[in-house]
Amino acid sequence: MTDKLGVTKELAAIGRRFYDRGWVYGTSGNFSAVVNERPLRLVVTASSVHKGTLERSQFLEINGRGERVGKGSGKPSAETLLHTEIVKRRKAGAVLHTHSVWATILSGSAPDQAGVAIEGFEMLKGLDGVETHEHREWIPIIDNDQDMSRLARVVGATLDKNPTAHAFLLRRHGLYTWGKTLAEAERHVEILEFLFETIGRMKEKEVHHGAAQST
Repeated sequence: MTDKLGVTKELAAIGRRFYDRGWVYGTSGNFSAVVNERPLRLVVTASSVHKGTLERSQFLEINGRGERVGKGSGKPSAETLLHTEIVKRRKAGAVLHTHSVWATILSGSAPDQAGVAIEGFEMLKGLDGVETHEHREWIPIIDNDQDMSRLARVVGATLDKNPTAHAFLLRRHGLYTWGKTLAEAERHVEILEFLFETIGRMKEKEVHHGAAQST
């Protein structure tokens, strides 16, 4: 059993840090962490709360089926089932979901794009288990869906198909990543958001350079 008060305090602090960096504006994004493994219990952000002003009271405890347990008001984030699916498939201790501009652009730039390949960047070594910049990270893109049960099944199948992936993107939506601990999950967000912005700016520069050459 993990200290639930300590976990919610840290999740709230993460929300404020992510808001300050432009990764979870408004009520976007959701965060969770495991507080008990057997039976599985997670704390997750309540639905429709502003991540820049998160308080510990705005987290709810849920079980492995995504159902609220114990005391508390409000309802869990609509995407709670995605969190439980990731925890079960990856044995994650924490799951973080952001809505940055660059992740949204990369995930929606091509309707038929199956994923984003990233390789050759030193920052990749910040991902768990990656020891060289020559690593090729494949980040699947999953079509968004308002049917969360169906989307959770697609997420599970995608994770099984890509066992080494550290994250996935929901199309025109945002990033999901995870870690064994909250600290590792937060580091993964920082690494991936840096890489998304880098790739996006490089593509932007290529477009401008090509346009300049054609005039």
